[in-house]
Order: sequence, then structure tokens, then C-alpha cells
Amino acid sequence: MLREIGGFLGNALGNFFSPGFLCLFIPLLLLWEFLPRLEIIPESLLPRLSTVAATFLNMLLHKRLLLHVLYSLGRFFAAFGIAVALAVPIGLLMGWNLKIRAMLLPLWQLLSPIPPPAWVPMTIIVFGIGSNMHIFLMFIGIFYPVLFNTYQGIKDTDPRYLASARVFGASELTLLRKVYFWHAFGSIIMSLKTGVSMGLVMLVIGEAYGGRMGIGYLLGQAKDYFLIPDMMVCMAVTGFIGWFLIEVLKYVEIKLAVWKVGR
Repeated sequence: MLREIGGFLGNALGNFFSPGFLCLFIPLLLLWEFLPRLEIIPESLLPRLSTVAATFLNMLLHKRLLLHVLYSLGRFFAAFGIAVALAVPIGLLMGWNLKIRAMLLPLWQLLSPIPPPAWVPMTIIVFGIGSNMHIFLMFIGIFYPVLFNTYQGIKDTDPRYLASARVFGASELTLLRKVYFWHAFGSIIMSLKTGVSMGLVMLVIGEAYGGRMGIGYLLGQAKDYFLIPDMMVCMAVTGFIGWFLIEVLKYVEIKLAVWKVGR
């Protein structure tokens, strides 16, 4: 277990400690601190890095930041789990079977161009304001990227792999499990990364519209009272969550898709 954690941290943090990145990142942090301090940029528009750090500590201790983050993560993982559990099998079946594709693809082509934020008014009417609304909005943001990329990855499976497997007597179920799925695995992981990003977008939008808990709620409150340091803390926390989840998916891909390592 410790070895896996060490491998994950080494893979996730490796780029941050590379000389090339540090040569860019450290000057940016210094500029963030000293441009407002020297009044080159008004601190009312760009708070100092030290001010944002102090605000983060204050929100952690006095504004229940951690509890808000946990509420948001609970909603996010509920939406993410439902979306993936539906989108991956449906995308797999659409890519595998022409009849299923003919039935479902036109519906997907009608609904998928609707921007996820456009669902907000109808979602509020149907679900009211609360966790159900937030989960549904995130579900919409996650579902379509995962469905499309899974479908495309399955549809583009190399016919030579299928022919070789059939020569050895593989059934269609075996082809689905052993050939189609693993051929599309890279596309599925990529779609999950996109789903994480879209899910977090809809998390912030949904929680800003209603509710009393969540990182989006804190961001909405900070916006209403023009608390720029609070806004930046919420943005940084949301960005960290997205980065961490995407790094987890990248590590899963490295561990499972061993044929892609080094590409």
C-alpha cells in the first residue's frame, strides 16, 4: 500500500519539481506577492499571495472550509459514479452493435449539443434547490463526454484484433470484455478526465445557485460580498481537487494500460 502511494505521489508531483517548471513557477509566485505589495497592481484587484494564504487558513479554521469541501465531494462522487455506471456500458453497446447505435445515437446527437449550464432552470423546476439538483447537473456534465469517448473508442477498435480473437473462437461477450473494452480503455480514461473537469464546472454552478453548503456556495458568497481573497481560495481548492482526481485517473491508466507506458 505504501509503495503504491509512493508511486502515485512520485508520478503526480514529479512535474512540479522539475527544473523547467520551477524556473517558471517560482517567479510567478514572487510576482503574485510583490506586484500588489509594491502597488504596481492594486491589491483590491489582486490580493497578495500571503493574503490569500492567510485567508485559506482563516476559512479552514473559522468558515468550515473542510466541511464544505466534503459536502461538495460527496455530491460530486455520487454524480460521477452514476454517470460512469450508465455512460460506459451504453457507449460500449453503441460502439459494438449497429442496431443499438441506430436507436440511441440520434437521441444523443439531439441532446448532447445542449450546454450543461442551460439545464439549470429546468433542473431547479424539477428537483428544486438542493443536493438532487446539484447531482443531476453534474451528472449531465459528466455523462456526455464519457458516453461519446467510450462509443468512439469502441467503434474504432482495430478489425484485425477482432478477427484474430474470432479465429481462436472468442464469443461476442469475450470480445466485449477482452478486446473492445481494453482497446477503448485509453479513450475511456480520457473521457473520465474530461468528466472530472465538466463535473466540477457544474458543481460550482449548481452550488452557487442554491444550497447552504459546498465550495460553490462559498464562492457565490464571496462573489456577492466582493471578497476576492475568499474567491481565490475557493478557486484554488477547486483546482486542486480537479488536479488530484485527474492524477488518480492517470495513475490508474499507468497501472492498467501497461502497453501505453512511455508513449
